[in-house]
Amino acid sequence: MWQVLACGAVVFPGLFFAFRKILPTVFKHWTDADVVLVSERLVSSIHALMATTAGVIVVLSCRGNIIYDRHWLVTYFIIWYGVPYMTYDIFAMYLSHYYRYHVKGHEDYKQHSLRTVNSFVRREFLLVLHHIALLTILLPITLFFRKDQGDFFIGCLFLTELSTPFVSLGKILIQLSLQDCWLHKANGGMVLVTFFMCRIALFPFMYWMYGRHYGIPLYGVPFHLPLSTNLGNSCILAPQVYWFVLLCRKGYRLYRRSRGPLSPPAANASKED
Repeated sequence: MWQVLACGAVVFPGLFFAFRKILPTVFKHWTDADVVLVSERLVSSIHALMATTAGVIVVLSCRGNIIYDRHWLVTYFIIWYGVPYMTYDIFAMYLSHYYRYHVKGHEDYKQHSLRTVNSFVRREFLLVLHHIALLTILLPITLFFRKDQGDFFIGCLFLTELSTPFVSLGKILIQLSLQDCWLHKANGGMVLVTFFMCRIALFPFMYWMYGRHYGIPLYGVPFHLPLSTNLGNSCILAPQVYWFVLLCRKGYRLYRRSRGPLSPPAANASKED
């Protein structure tokens, strides 16, 4: 009974529902779009902390033999929390999209319809594709087709969620009109660092660890792995690089805006230099 109640299919929608009830009592001026957005981000952060904790445990437990060491948490977390969360998050993202346009009075968003769903999929195509790929391709591979090997690498993939709480915190701070405070700027730096380390640099690290296990130099690891493995990693890495570039552009714009226009004396001094 307790295991069923602790399952992600109950925990994540339950937390989302609870936040949607609690937040309006604290922030009475928030619209439905504000409440749904923050609720979604809070649940995402909770899942990310759970996944990161599981990843750390698995990686530390399986570092002796990165190919054959096993940890029960890998399969347990994927079945009980990974699949339910990805399924829930697609729905939560849709609700966030719907209410964002509903509160603005868009004609098509007076009620839920196939048109609103289609609009959501078109606007958030990459995120939706990412979630569906995890559910239909990545999760079955990790559960059934890896021949009980590589728990270490699955644990590493759990660590990609480390940046999510910082991304969510940034959006929440903007929602609270705190985008100009030092915390938002510091959090922006943490977003870039954690995103780069855990979603981009993590892949060369896994290749290096694989090469170290077999005594292969890093540049030779791709030729030692099956083509399907390299393609799978590339498909995971490509959107991460794309999102990282977007984050860097946004960070640069915020940096330029924080500096503001040069004062006349400063501008003259720059010209004289």
